[in-house]
Amino acid sequence: MISKTDQYALRAVLFIAQQGREGSVRAAEIAEGLGLPGNYLSKILHTLTRSGILLSERGPRGGFRMARPAAEVKLADVIAPFDSIVRHRTCLLGRSECSDESPCRVHARWKVASDPVADFFNHTAIADLIGEEDLCD
Repeated sequence: MISKTDQYALRAVLFIAQQGREGSVRAAEIAEGLGLPGNYLSKILHTLTRSGILLSERGPRGGFRMARPAAEVKLADVIAPFDSIVRHRTCLLGRSECSDESPCRVHARWKVASDPVADFFNHTAIADLIGEEDLCD
């Protein structure tokens, strides 16, 4: 349902929120801790920094940390710089105008399936997932 980039971004932000309470977390530490490719992760982290999700610090004590408290960062906020699927439902048939007022043939069925998913991403904060033992490795 979400892209590999979205997954990596969510995993990285969760890792930073859990590990970075005392300060910044280096990109290499995140990549190693999550088993993710370092170069790809670095691009994701910098995009999240430009989007205001993370703060980046240079130097020997540098790295990444949360820009806002984890309770204020929704999963949709983390995914938004990469994909818009969780904020705005897109038409499965590719219509630019698809709404309750001007529905396509599958609109009603797709709305039933996609609205709960969007609600999950829009209403679940990073803090809601910190400490969950079932997070995928």
